[in-house]
Amino acid sequence: MHEAGSLSANLSRIVLTGFMGAGKTTVGAILARRLGWDFVDSDRIVEARAGCTIGEIFSREGEQAFREKEAAAIRDIAKSEHLVIGLGGGAVEAAATREFLSSLSDTLIVFLEAPLETLLARCAGHEDGPVRPVLADRDRLSERWSRRLPWYAQAHLTVETGDLSPEEVADWILHKLQTEAGAGGLEHPRPARTGARP
Repeated sequence: MHEAGSLSANLSRIVLTGFMGAGKTTVGAILARRLGWDFVDSDRIVEARAGCTIGEIFSREGEQAFREKEAAAIRDIAKSEHLVIGLGGGAVEAAATREFLSSLSDTLIVFLEAPLETLLARCAGHEDGPVRPVLADRDRLSERWSRRLPWYAQAHLTVETGDLSPEEVADWILHKLQTEAGAGGLEHPRPARTGARP
């Protein structure tokens, strides 16, 4: 979503992106707590505005209508500062959302990456988690994941989360922020990757 350039050390927002099961909500809440910021899950905002679940939006209006509602919610959410935002897994599919995120110079975008099998196992292991309409269409999951990967990979940072706990993922992101801020800012000529602990 961002091209090469630099980010100010004085960030206003951290946006977490990745496929379902990546841990965006869990990691986002941890990051927000440690930073003293607020955490917002874009899916929950869409549901609150629509007065129904995402599954019901998909069923009644279709995916395109959901993406439009999602894009509008993300634009409104990002007006606030000192915020960690967890994006829905398919938010990057909307060109308008990608372009909007690219325009935010004071925002760090982090891709939480893991193998597809790991992501689906995490979803299956949370029976009380959110209803995920696309899980009903297993045949398309791999295609969706593959299609989104290039967009996810445009994030400033990529964290390989497969072997890390949510706390460890948050630790690494905060460590990276502190290190880069001390060096004068976050430079990102290409996406950074890590699977190691800080």
